[in-house]
Amino acid sequence: MNLMGDSASGSDPLKLLVRELLLAVSMIGLLILGLYAHTGSMPPLVVVESSSMIHDIDGEVGSIDAGDLVLVHNRDYETIVTFAEATEKGNPHFGYAKHGLEGDVIIYKKNGEGGTPIIHRAIMEVVPNQISSPDRSAPMNATDSDRCPNGGTYDSESIDANGTKGVCVLTWDVPGTDVRDTETVSVSFDGVQAGYYDCKRPAHANVESHLVVWEWQPRHAGLLTLGDNNKCSVDQGSQAVNGSSGVHSASGTVGPIRGSWLIGIGGGEIPWLGTVKLMVGGDGTPGTTYVPSSSFFMLFSLIAAVLVIPMVFDPLSKKFLKRSPEYQLAKEELRTFRQEEE
Repeated sequence: MNLMGDSASGSDPLKLLVRELLLAVSMIGLLILGLYAHTGSMPPLVVVESSSMIHDIDGEVGSIDAGDLVLVHNRDYETIVTFAEATEKGNPHFGYAKHGLEGDVIIYKKNGEGGTPIIHRAIMEVVPNQISSPDRSAPMNATDSDRCPNGGTYDSESIDANGTKGVCVLTWDVPGTDVRDTETVSVSFDGVQAGYYDCKRPAHANVESHLVVWEWQPRHAGLLTLGDNNKCSVDQGSQAVNGSSGVHSASGTVGPIRGSWLIGIGGGEIPWLGTVKLMVGGDGTPGTTYVPSSSFFMLFSLIAAVLVIPMVFDPLSKKFLKRSPEYQLAKEELRTFRQEEE
């Protein structure tokens, strides 16, 4: 179709199809490259499959729902801001929030292994305080007591004073709280010892309405993580928080999240579009089980808008164009040119 609204002559339908396909592929490629340049990660997006991070059962833009796409930013582990740090008055990161709550949302591999990654919030970090060198002659399958005869927990990735990997951690610190130099970690997120974390559950028996980490002996340094909708059932299980079911991999319950397990840090959210991938998910995936009904409505509304808007806009734009003086002038010039050719 040319400017005058006439059909172009001599157009090969196959060539037009190939051209349109190449244009579509090029646009997708440019989009992916742009996202990679922005995030530094490949793939630059993850699709959320579960409801562990939702804030509203009906879905909510700004928090993470099943069917959303989340940008994955390649940032250093040391830059992660925990809930504890973001809720500590006087902390440089006080008030920092992502996806509807304080602290960063991270994407990690369960115990550094394969399988579907987890996207949950970083609640607090356990950092070695007092350390000692282990018995480096101990075999690979040695227990903590064999590696650390003077006590402590063996951490294979923390570095000793000589710059060598592998230390015996004797005591721990928790940045963003008043926990310092303790053999076990106990933190009450009650708004006094640490920022208030609401479990959104009634208090009963030995279960509080806020998050409580009690006499936890971390396996190694790292982050304690939690899904916003998991009612204080932390990924690290009942050893950290009473009643937690934990997240599991082939090797067992997830330990504190190490830097080597980190895939990225959750950035911007693109709502609804990931639902398409979940619709065609194969066996062993939750499919669209956890996708809010409102997400389906918004997705189909978006698809309808993409299809309908060009159909409405095209004739309107042509109608507007034909009313312009430039169009009339071009039409007159074309008529004169054809007459001269005849």
